[in-house]
Amino acid sequence: MASFEEIDRARQTLGLGRDATLKEIRQHFRERAHQYHPDKCRDEEKARCEETMKELNRAYDLILRYCADYRYPFREEDVSRTYPYDEYLSRWRRRASSDFGP
Repeated sequence: MASFEEIDRARQTLGLGRDATLKEIRQHFRERAHQYHPDKCRDEEKARCEETMKELNRAYDLILRYCADYRYPFREEDVSRTYPYDEYLSRWRRRASSDFGP
């Protein structure tokens, strides 16, 4: 497994913040791949673009491996922290239904 420093460097290479969804990881990779793809670079920048693409691919691969090995918590408090708005709505619905009960 990779060290924190390697994963953090990969995160920075992809331009990710401290938190990112899988969708955001893919989006950032695609944006940078589009920007630095050797077929899109001028001839005088091709070598730099090829090296940058290799670096982007390594970073993307490392981040995806990290995500694949990540242990996701399924405890109620963790789910509530991930979706705080849904928890708020759930509490509001329970309270509202008890206020208008039989």
